[in-house]
Amino acid sequence: MAELPHAEWTARPGLARLVDALGHGNLRWVGGAVRDTLLGSPVQDIDAATPLTPDGVIERLDGAGIRAIPTGIDHGTVTALVEGGNVEITTLRKDVSTDGRRATVAFASEWQDDAARRDFTINALYADPTTGEIFDYFGGVDDLAAGRVRFIGDARQRIREDYLRILRYFRFHARFGDTPDAEAEAACAELAPSLKGLSRERVGWELIGLLALASPAPTIARMRQLGVLQVILPEAGSREVDKLADVVAAERVSRVPADPVRRLAALLPPVPAVAESAAARLRLSRSQRHRLSCAAAREVGDGRNARTLAWRVGIDCATDRLLLTGGDIAPLAGWTVPEMPLKGGEIVARGVGAGPEVARILRNVEARWVAEGFPDRARVEAILAEELERRAG
Repeated sequence: MAELPHAEWTARPGLARLVDALGHGNLRWVGGAVRDTLLGSPVQDIDAATPLTPDGVIERLDGAGIRAIPTGIDHGTVTALVEGGNVEITTLRKDVSTDGRRATVAFASEWQDDAARRDFTINALYADPTTGEIFDYFGGVDDLAAGRVRFIGDARQRIREDYLRILRYFRFHARFGDTPDAEAEAACAELAPSLKGLSRERVGWELIGLLALASPAPTIARMRQLGVLQVILPEAGSREVDKLADVVAAERVSRVPADPVRRLAALLPPVPAVAESAAARLRLSRSQRHRLSCAAAREVGDGRNARTLAWRVGIDCATDRLLLTGGDIAPLAGWTVPEMPLKGGEIVARGVGAGPEVARILRNVEARWVAEGFPDRARVEAILAEELERRAG
């Protein structure tokens, strides 16, 4: 019998109180917390399942003085606010009908019915909070040990219930998989065109989540081989997929944190209009769109002077461009983009009448200041004096 290894999160004081409130036998940890604990990975969020109805959960939590929030009451989810971190508690469910985008569910009384509606075997693992006993209805423990991401039951049926599971498969494979599952890949390739019917936000969220992982490049390459990537990101050709691998390697060498937006920029041609179109289609945030567009405006010569580039486009965009073009980001380490130590009013104070001439002189001083590597105030004043002398001459 498999048991949940000891983990720091299982000793959180609020969890014992939660189990007592719902009653022993009425609660099991489920999903990512169980999976990641078996792998020895850190656990952040804790989810639980229960045969109690949402009203029953709220009633028992109230009776124990634990605040309950009906965060997803229509889907049977109640959030318990307990010491050490909140816990989402969801009533056991079974699917009644699905259309590939959403499912109609009913509450269930059997744990295996709840497990059967989940996507992958490694996500359908439950653990008794008292004994640590693992309940594994579909071979998830063995799949986890083998580095295999496998759909529960028939892969095509699971995908037809929610087409987003195609992208979830590749995201989970990039994180947990060592050996691809042939049935899963065949199903994903066959049903990939159905991704066009999903909300763009959901597709964008999954793609960004995949690109944020440690080593997404091999998985992205496999998605293109199977014809999946072309459906959600038709701009990404073989050259762009190779560029992604280069950028991931450059991040590691430069010890720069992985960044999904930078990696997405690698998958797009260096054309701002194309980047803006892709960002809009994936419903990225305004800041993400700006970075993607700025990175797409990269040029081969960006690496000639990293600090000058950062002065023009900002540290973040400069870092993106340098990593995308093979430039050296070392000059930016610990460096803050300085402010120009001269204002137009100081030029007026030197006897130049306010107007276009002041702006011209200021631009000339600034250009020389940048070209000289951002020298101190004394040098800027000397440059100004030279510009004024040239004007007088």
